[in-house]
Amino acid sequence: MSNIGETTLEVDLSALEHNFNYLKSKLKPKTKFLAVVKAFAYGSDMVMVAKKLEALGTDYFAVAYVKEGVLLRDAGITAPILVLHPQPINFAELIDRCLEPSLYSLRILRLFLEVAKDKAQKDYPVHLKFNTGLNRLGFWENDIDHILNVLNGRSELHIKAIFSHLAASEDESEREFSIAQINSFNRIANELNEKSGTPFLRHMLNTSGILNYPEAQFDMVRSGIGLYGYGNDAKTDAQLKPVACLKTLISQLHKIEPGETVGYNREYKSDGYRITATLPIGHADGIGRQYGNQKAAVLIHGKKAPIIGNVCMDMIMIDVTGIDCKEGDEVIVFGRELSAESFANSSATISYELLTAISQRVKRVVV
Repeated sequence: MSNIGETTLEVDLSALEHNFNYLKSKLKPKTKFLAVVKAFAYGSDMVMVAKKLEALGTDYFAVAYVKEGVLLRDAGITAPILVLHPQPINFAELIDRCLEPSLYSLRILRLFLEVAKDKAQKDYPVHLKFNTGLNRLGFWENDIDHILNVLNGRSELHIKAIFSHLAASEDESEREFSIAQINSFNRIANELNEKSGTPFLRHMLNTSGILNYPEAQFDMVRSGIGLYGYGNDAKTDAQLKPVACLKTLISQLHKIEPGETVGYNREYKSDGYRITATLPIGHADGIGRQYGNQKAAVLIHGKKAPIIGNVCMDMIMIDVTGIDCKEGDEVIVFGRELSAESFANSSATISYELLTAISQRVKRVVV
C-alpha cells in the first residue's frame, strides 16, 4: 500500500544542496552565484527552494516576473532578486519590494526611469540586458550611446550589472557561435565601462555555460535547471541529483479482454488479455496528452508500465500486465529512478517543460 495517499511531488532539499555545491565547485572563488527560481522553482516549490539556497549562501536570485519576486520577499528572502522580464505596470511594486529589474530596451528604460523619478529614487540598482544572438530580449551593441544619453544627468538609476544569454551553450557543434556571443558581450561590457566610467557586475553563463565555458564566468553566473538536477547532457546528469520526484498510486486495476479499448476515442485497443491500472493524475496535473498512447512509461516496483490510450484531464491508464502490483501501490512518474529528462524525451520535449508544467494542485512535500 502506498504511503503517499495522493499524487505528490516530493522536493528533495538534500539533492538541491548537492547540485548547488557541485555547480559552485566549478566556479572561481570570487564568482558570484545567481540561482534561478522562476516558475515555482522549475515546478517544485519556490519558497522552500529559495530559503534553502539562501541558507547555503547563494548571492542572488532571479525570477521571471514581479509577482514571483513579491512572493519571495513576503516569505522573508532578503538576498538581491533580479526580475528577468518585468512589465511596466508592475514597476512601482518592484521598487516597493526592492527588486532589481532587467531593462532590455530604450522604451523599458525610459518607463522605469520615470517611475523611479516619481518614487524619488536615487541610484536604484538595475541590470541592462544585451542581445548577443539569442534574439529574444535585449539592447543591441549600438544602443550603448543611446542608453548613456538617456541616463545622462539623471541620478535615479544605477547600473548594477549588465548581462546576456547564451543561445546554445549545451551544444558542442555551436561552440563557435557561443564563443562569438561571449566575445560580443566582452566588447559591450568594455565599451560601456569605458564610456560610463562606472563599474558594474557582468553575468552571462547559464548551467551549460558554467560547465562548458569556464573562461566566461565574469563576475557572476546564473543556474536554473542544473540546480534541479539536469545538465542537458548525460555526463553532467550523472553528477547531479533530481530534486523533484513525482509520485502517484494505483486507483483501480482492470482486466481487459482481446479487442477491448481503453480511454477516450478508443485510442488503445488490446491485442490480447491485459491488465491495466488507472492513476489519479492527468493533463490538468501537467502530464500532457503527448505522453499517451505508449509514448511514455511510469515505474511500478522498478518496472516500466507504458501509458496507454489518451491522457485524461485527471487520470491516466497504464499497462501493468506482468507486473506484480495491486490497488494502492506507489507509482513513480519521474524522479531518481526515471529522470524527468528521459520521460520528457519520450515525447519529443524537454525536462524544463515537464517540470514547470506540474500543476499547483499537486501536493508538494519536502523530503
